[in-house]
Amino acid sequence: MKTITTVEVNQKLAAGEQLNLIDVREAAELVEGKIPGVLHIPLGLLDFRMQELDKSMPYIIVCHSGGRSAQATDFLTYHGYDATNMNGGMMMWPGEVE
Repeated sequence: MKTITTVEVNQKLAAGEQLNLIDVREAAELVEGKIPGVLHIPLGLLDFRMQELDKSMPYIIVCHSGGRSAQATDFLTYHGYDATNMNGGMMMWPGEVE
């Protein structure tokens, strides 16, 4: 499984890189804050909504601590998507939230 740290993601965003972020937390968890511009697809709906994603684009998967995003990363990778898990999740996120 490909992984990336929260610091690396934050640095890429700060440098102006366009990243495709998917937050797989539940809707109630988003009130704690989310990374600006993130696409929200709860883990339980990923199977039904993955057709909304483009297999030619890389995705970084986000959750609260990194566990659910690891599951989502494995799932998407299995189905032919270029997915990377953000280790540490929002618990370790050093950047801006909305």
